[in-house]
Amino acid sequence: MMVGRSDGRTVGRWCLRWRAIGSLVLLSVGPTVRLSVGQVGHEPGQSPYHDIRRGGVGVITFGYLGGSRGGPGVGISDGPTGGLRYEVAFGNALGASLGIAYAQTTRFVVDPAKDSVSGPFDTDVVLADVALQLALTGRKTWHGFAPYVGGAFGVALGGGSPPDPSGYDFGTKLTVAPGAGLRWYPARRVSVRTDFRLVLWRLNYPLGYKQPSTIDGSRVLPLDAPLTEWTAHPWITIGLGWTF
Repeated sequence: MMVGRSDGRTVGRWCLRWRAIGSLVLLSVGPTVRLSVGQVGHEPGQSPYHDIRRGGVGVITFGYLGGSRGGPGVGISDGPTGGLRYEVAFGNALGASLGIAYAQTTRFVVDPAKDSVSGPFDTDVVLADVALQLALTGRKTWHGFAPYVGGAFGVALGGGSPPDPSGYDFGTKLTVAPGAGLRWYPARRVSVRTDFRLVLWRLNYPLGYKQPSTIDGSRVLPLDAPLTEWTAHPWITIGLGWTF
């Protein structure tokens, strides 16, 4: 009976020893496993992702505005642009911008009475807008690049064109502009970007466009045609930004 008790005590002591050894092994291996898991991927200095510096961004832009002149061909189009924008970020992906640009576009003048078209004539246009942007890589760049999508709402104010015998005037238009772009950060504060927008506005034609010409009876617009028309204008810009 004493031998059995001794053997039982010996086995119990060995079980306790093995449990202690196992616990020590697990405690020593655990941090190593966690460390190896945490190191999966790129070293911080070699990662393709880098944080974008926070702060407001001032941007100077140059571009070109094209697009449709509408059915009668009197709308503004085809000219260089120059402008300024100020951008701010909200959270990790959303941002907003305020922009103003000057466009040196051209337009044609239609005289319904004489059935004649003259031009093109230089027409100054000012574009002002508020835009929202969604950064596809958040507050980081991928190899220095950061693509985004967004849209803008604004106004276009036209002027400087010759008098129109029909009374047509571009005037002031509300604009809608979906778009997308790409920013490149060669330095922490400096960014180079290209931006593409499709600017939409509605033209309003005078009733005189439906009056027959005294020359041959033709009309600028058919009798059943609407007196309003949406036109689309591709606008591409390149810009240089500085983060404050």
